Amino acid sequence: MPPDTSPPIPLPIAPGVPSQGLPVEAALPELRAAMAGAGVAVLQAPPGAGKTTLVPLALAAEPWATGPEGGRIVMLEPRRVAARAAADRLASLLGESPGASVGYRIRGDSRPGARIEVVTEGVLTRMIQSDPELPGVACLIFDEIHERALTADLGLALALEIRAALRPDLRLLAMSATLETGRLAEHLSAPVIASQGRAYPVETRWLPRAWRTPPGRGRGPRFEDAMADLIAEAVAAEPGSALAFLPGVGEIERVARNLSGRLPKGMELRRLHGSMPLADQRAALAPGGRKLVLATAIAETSLTVEGVRVVIDGGLARRARFDPASGMQRLVTTPVTRAEAEQRRGRAGRLEPGVCFRLWTRGEEGALAAHPSPEIAEADLAALVLECAVWGAEPEAMPFLDPPPPAALTMARDLLAGLGALDGGGRITAHGRALSALPAHPRLAHMMLRALETGEDPALAAELAAVLEERDPLSARAPADLALRIEALRDPARYARERAGAPPDRGRIEALREAARRLAAAAARAAGRKAPQPGRPARFDPATLARHAARAYPDRIALRRPGGAEGQGARYLLSGGKGARLEAGDPLAAPRLLAVADTDGDPREARIRRAAPLAASDLEDLFGDRIRSENTCEWSPRDRAVLARRRRMFGALALDDRPWPEAPEDARAAAMAEGVRALGLACLPWSRAAARLRARAAFARGHGETLPDWSDEGLIASLDQWLTPFLGKMRGVNDLAGLDLAAILEGGLDWEARQALDRAAPGAWTAPTGTRCPIDYDRDPPAISVRIQELYGLDRHPSLRTAAGDTPLLLDLLSPARRPAATTRDLPGFWRGAYADVRRDLRGRYLRHPWPDAPWEAEPTQRAKPRGT
Repeated sequence: MPPDTSPPIPLPIAPGVPSQGLPVEAALPELRAAMAGAGVAVLQAPPGAGKTTLVPLALAAEPWATGPEGGRIVMLEPRRVAARAAADRLASLLGESPGASVGYRIRGDSRPGARIEVVTEGVLTRMIQSDPELPGVACLIFDEIHERALTADLGLALALEIRAALRPDLRLLAMSATLETGRLAEHLSAPVIASQGRAYPVETRWLPRAWRTPPGRGRGPRFEDAMADLIAEAVAAEPGSALAFLPGVGEIERVARNLSGRLPKGMELRRLHGSMPLADQRAALAPGGRKLVLATAIAETSLTVEGVRVVIDGGLARRARFDPASGMQRLVTTPVTRAEAEQRRGRAGRLEPGVCFRLWTRGEEGALAAHPSPEIAEADLAALVLECAVWGAEPEAMPFLDPPPPAALTMARDLLAGLGALDGGGRITAHGRALSALPAHPRLAHMMLRALETGEDPALAAELAAVLEERDPLSARAPADLALRIEALRDPARYARERAGAPPDRGRIEALREAARRLAAAAARAAGRKAPQPGRPARFDPATLARHAARAYPDRIALRRPGGAEGQGARYLLSGGKGARLEAGDPLAAPRLLAVADTDGDPREARIRRAAPLAASDLEDLFGDRIRSENTCEWSPRDRAVLARRRRMFGALALDDRPWPEAPEDARAAAMAEGVRALGLACLPWSRAAARLRARAAFARGHGETLPDWSDEGLIASLDQWLTPFLGKMRGVNDLAGLDLAAILEGGLDWEARQALDRAAPGAWTAPTGTRCPIDYDRDPPAISVRIQELYGLDRHPSLRTAAGDTPLLLDLLSPARRPAATTRDLPGFWRGAYADVRRDLRGRYLRHPWPDAPWEAEPTQRAKPRGT
């Protein structure tokens, strides 16, 4: 859209601050009215409208902020560099420097302001927990609320509870750069005030075809190569400074190397990401000559990179994903959403008409998601659960815009209970309150406080926390040993000499040292002790380092698995129950136990990125109260046998595993029963008698008798009742061959059940000659086989008498040689019908056997006629 050419509003923004000609000024009267009335509002203003710069100044001049009951305006920003930049700009409009009327508070740096304070979201949580009434604060502004950071969602929920219970006069303003404000406004019961943006025209250029080679057609170019090519093309074709969006620091460094010698003369290359020292971040934002800024998503909103009129968007974003099943969080690289792509595109039109180059085709854009998921739905919630416990509320009852996932909450509660932050009832402990006071993940806060309590090199603990909280000082290809990171942090030159490698980046090392000092001081304050001095002496005890890591990550103690294929690296089982691995050739693969501090989060088998070798004695010392002894009898599918073992367990790890020869018979029997369930009933020695007994019972049950269910499903379900008592002396599947299943099943019937079985499904039918003919119950109806002569004189069809009525038997009539002659379900009818044909056919072959004309009147016989008769 063309720039807004309407004349500026004549009224000043605030005393001493003239109109800046920014679009948000048109929305200020409506905003002032809403905040003076209901005291809550949602301001929707696109990037470049001036909301971050002008709204705090305008509200700070309102009577409710300047009167006797007034107070400061506290504005939240999602990132440290954005908070510093906003405070600098606000102070400059007042003709001041930060620390007078306008101040800021961020991690590691603070300059209080009398009227306005710009803070990062975590600082607001600390303010609320320290004094829930927020004395001296008149209004909270949640800037860039559309980013849905976890700390912002928590801060907003806490603020809503404060406004409802303690401070109805506390004013709340949520500012969003996107149009999706309806649900937020409904959640806050607030009006939406919209402002137009001041966006210059931005031409969008897509790739003519996808840079990724389609599957099955070979390998396409790497992302960094394709991005470097597009950047080189863009800056050669377009004048002015350029801003390129990349997903992470690694990609920034690789693209920077790829662009060496390819940028126009006089163009300076700058980097911009959250792990840089603040001075370097400010240098990337400062006005100057023509430059190319390689940035992460930190530059999407809040920040203005001076002079930029060209944006090159790689189309990727890096997000944290927490897997409740594994208890691990990992960073994943995903395509940007359409909202994020539009935010990035708008950076090119802040100051003049610009161009946006996109590393995807126009057709691919339709497949992008509309908006990113809120962080609360995908992140590790340990810190959130801890803060809610300090607040005295369950997360499920808090007024979050999106409810936290139950599985992630359960994992967070379990972790905090293991760290001693929550008691058995889920309530906050004194240790938990101390953890919440530290600007670090609860794991690392716990580690630092325990180091202070025990006196085990607390400076080393603070350094380890800095290494794990901030960016790794070594490259991604470095071995996993945490000791290497501490060596590089304490003495980079010695590290480079002894490890025969390039020294780590000096700026990164200084940032880590500063973070370690800050963490050490915070931990000391929380523990009421004197702060240690990190980094001295240069040498440290690697065993102490491992103990620190183990305290922070008790669920990631790794025990090396036996075996492993050559060249595939060592494989481990973590105490939390998941698998992990080390890359092939990593020197850390030799120790049996590791304290794992960082993995790639793969839920199938995580790659160990940072760890320390842990002595078994240290594990016993640290977690002796959690190590349990257990005797187990378990079915081994691999051995097809019962394994009886004595074990000492830490979580899922068997620290000691020995045979248990004196295992009781009931335990062995139960394990054998599990084996039968796993293998199925086919593993049992089903004799013909046992099979016939089951068939009889099935027939009787089907005809109204009360008998056990001996179907496959029924026998499996009742295995412990009928079979387990006979398995106590058995060791494996081969021992099952000695079972007499017919006797076992029949022995389980009481007297009434046996009578019912014999009555409804007798094992045999007695012929008139006295011959017992077994009944085959696998046929329908049940059948018997009998020679024709043995049925002479019987003029009534044999049947079974059951509770459901009589069931005729199926008769297989045999010749004297016991060969099939006929089959009938109606013996009287057979005698008077088909018998004549059978008699005619058989009489000539069996001359010595009687073939009467009226067999129903003849005498039954088992014998042939005497010779000569």
